[in-house]
Amino acid sequence: LQNVRINPSSISFQMWKDIPVPFYLSVHFFEVLNPKQVLQGAKPVLKQRGPYVYREYRNKTNITFHDNDTVSYLENRMLFFQPELSNGREDEYIVVPNVLMMGAAVMMEKLPSFLKILLSGALASLKQEAFMNRTVGEIMWGYEDPLIDAINTIVPGLIPFKGKFGLFMDFNNSDSGLFTVNTGMRNISQVHMVDSWNGLKKVNYWRSSQCNMINGTAGEMWPPFMSPTSLEFYSPDACRSMTLVYEQSGKFKGVPTYRFVAPKTLFANGSDYPPNEGFCPCMQSGIQNVSTCRLNAPMFISHPHFYNADPSLVNAVEGLHPSKEQHGLFLDVHPMTGIPMNCSIKLQLNLYIKQVSGIIQTGKIKPVVLPLLWFAESGSIEGSVLKQFYTNLVLLPSVLDYLQYIFLGLAVPLILSAAVLVAMSK
Repeated sequence: LQNVRINPSSISFQMWKDIPVPFYLSVHFFEVLNPKQVLQGAKPVLKQRGPYVYREYRNKTNITFHDNDTVSYLENRMLFFQPELSNGREDEYIVVPNVLMMGAAVMMEKLPSFLKILLSGALASLKQEAFMNRTVGEIMWGYEDPLIDAINTIVPGLIPFKGKFGLFMDFNNSDSGLFTVNTGMRNISQVHMVDSWNGLKKVNYWRSSQCNMINGTAGEMWPPFMSPTSLEFYSPDACRSMTLVYEQSGKFKGVPTYRFVAPKTLFANGSDYPPNEGFCPCMQSGIQNVSTCRLNAPMFISHPHFYNADPSLVNAVEGLHPSKEQHGLFLDVHPMTGIPMNCSIKLQLNLYIKQVSGIIQTGKIKPVVLPLLWFAESGSIEGSVLKQFYTNLVLLPSVLDYLQYIFLGLAVPLILSAAVLVAMSK
């Protein structure tokens, strides 16, 4: 118990503070092979590109202990491209939807016609099209686009940012918000459980109090003595808490583990799973509308390749092949300590595109939830860290557990002998 509390003197503290596990972010893009045909109403044909792999470093700063058995911190993330692990380069060009243009078009669909005419004129003068050919690096880390200023001039505040636009701009050299979690000093069953995030006890993105709740841990460690049922964590990237369910017991390099996976209900719509009604407005099961926490853009998250989703989503495009082995997420956790040994968290980012009356650049595009990319954050304990973990938190406790039975076995005859001697002395 002493070793899993958040305490500078505990064995796990340094592992918690500066995560020694080599984490990798692997990104797969979906290239659109027939953009001109899609503009005429054809089904999008996709080709998966990548992975583009990044070494991810995490460390905690601003660590502040409080009197109420909690600690606050910021966790910084830095990503470095790994060309030797990647299937492609950052300077490669890929044809993808023009996220800014198509997102703004759908967002403006119900606005007055003259605003859409103004946008069409701006798009024409800036030579903007529904699909763009940009490098992997530009799509991920940002590119200058005059369309940002044009949109903000036509509809002020529609996209509340300036300068560059990139899908992963906020992911690198950044933090995931101020977490305040329980240290477990008084109650070990509460260690790592989130007390607040950015000062909030709950978020306000969703339409029900249950969906807005911040449950579980920050997704790094869990309380010890886990039961084979479920685990929860709050994900700032998904803007919500997630519950994974127990699948099976196993071992990771000799260390006993529980494997937790996503239930089919994780991204189900409100019709198929009523508790998720608060995440609506919904479309098909298997995709979650995250527009309310993504600047109101028509964005959806899902499992990669629409795994565990309504088959109509897969059938609406060509080139997807969902499978549990490649696209299912999992966490392998040492149940006695609550420390993950091996994990791969996978999510897909999707954009809802369609023809918008009054904006000629949207052509005759049929409504479709179009996959943009999917990514996996993966890591496992290895090397000297694994050896230390195994020795201190698996081997020694097992030896001590074994010794107590030996001592108990030796103690029984000693007690019996003492009782005999006492009886004889009487």
